[in-house]
Amino acid sequence: MPPPAERLALLQHGDSFFPSGAVSFSCGLETLSEDGAIDSAPAIAAFLEGQLRARWASFDRGALVAAHRAAPDADAVARVDALLEASTLATELREGSRRAGRALLKVHADLGTAGAAAYRVLVAEREAPGHSAAVQGLVWRGVGLDAAAAEALSAHTFATGILGAAIRLGLLGHIGAQRILQDARSTLAELLLEPAPALEALCASAPEAEIAVMRHETAATRLFAN
Repeated sequence: MPPPAERLALLQHGDSFFPSGAVSFSCGLETLSEDGAIDSAPAIAAFLEGQLRARWASFDRGALVAAHRAAPDADAVARVDALLEASTLATELREGSRRAGRALLKVHADLGTAGAAAYRVLVAEREAPGHSAAVQGLVWRGVGLDAAAAEALSAHTFATGILGAAIRLGLLGHIGAQRILQDARSTLAELLLEPAPALEALCASAPEAEIAVMRHETAATRLFAN
């Protein structure tokens, strides 16, 4: 894809205008805010950095790259997808990832993105779970993004998803969220310069957030799915 077209694709697929289905998840932020553990912009910034380093960079990113490399071979993408299913222990994280991935897959099938309709059949037939990172790798290659562009888009949408949740929870305003995202750019750039982990090295180590996600299931009021 020529550079101008790829940049335009990045803008389209990274825009909140794009119906990706990722706005329903807080990665445990809702529970932690109710506990009073996260109640300020610095705390949100620290939470975001922890999630980027201990979950996105070490887990989601590697799966995304593997799925991007495997596409358009649906069976090969499904093997990456199955590993995500087996490796995501918290029920709400697992179900949330499947829900987000299937929502994204439906949009791309409707748009005619290469490989999306065929993979949606596998998901519908329960041959693949449809996790978010695997679907992102498949469809973003399908729209012509190379692996580096897909990784950058994944990191950006992961960060904006968490910050969007913070705004909806009333923890900060739009300017505060933009300030955190701007400051996080150096962390994102640092992570993107490092090689993505291989499939056999995928790991996530964010126990406080995962416990918060597990506790969220029994919360009296819930704005988010996790």
